[in-house]
Amino acid sequence: MAFTKSKYIGRTFIQNTQDARRNLVGLKLNPIKMAVEGKKIILIDDSIVRGTTITKIIESLRRAGAKEVHLRIASPAFIDVCYFGTDIDNKENLLMNNRKVEEVRKIIGADSLEYLSLDSLKQITKDCKIPNLCTGCFTGKYPVDVPKEIKKNTFEEIKL
Repeated sequence: MAFTKSKYIGRTFIQNTQDARRNLVGLKLNPIKMAVEGKKIILIDDSIVRGTTITKIIESLRRAGAKEVHLRIASPAFIDVCYFGTDIDNKENLLMNNRKVEEVRKIIGADSLEYLSLDSLKQITKDCKIPNLCTGCFTGKYPVDVPKEIKKNTFEEIKL
């Protein structure tokens, strides 16, 4: 284990402002220096959306003395708005918007960065009971018509 995690800080990526997300990430995860100092670290994360969390994590590992930090993402690159669950109002808020993987790697401060390929995702999910796996946020092609614009915090305003 390389981090201590505060049980008092919840999901940081759902905060309303970038400043709030950035500040809470710094409080939520703290590297254990003895576990990372002088080591080559491989981080595995489910996705990168805005890049706030992973950038702070990599910065903290570097400050704790990590020799190298390599990042592997268990999904394809998140390149478009998700209309079915992730509250991102436009592509400009996505780290991979109009960027290549190498540019994102430099921005987040990793020594290497690799994503799961779309073909690998389809292969992994081929036996699942999902009739039409939506890959819109990875491809920009959605299984249904989607709005041309989406209002910020749309999903927070839905009344159940």
